[in-house]
Amino acid sequence: MGVGDKLSAGLDKLKGKAEEAVGKATGDEKLVAEGRADQIKGEAKHAAAEVKDAAHDVGEHIKDAIDDRRNR
Repeated sequence: MGVGDKLSAGLDKLKGKAEEAVGKATGDEKLVAEGRADQIKGEAKHAAAEVKDAAHDVGEHIKDAIDDRRNR
């Protein structure tokens, strides 16, 4: 997962936790919901980046396998 992806996902999660906490402290259910939504957004970004990394790894393995076959 790239640094930018990690940072973006982490910031969304952090922002969401802060919003949720402030919402709970002030009784603002809308802010609580927005905070939870931001946390889910961060988790989704993290999952998407993991999939992206896995796809990249698979591509590298395929490339290596093709190179190995060519070098035989």
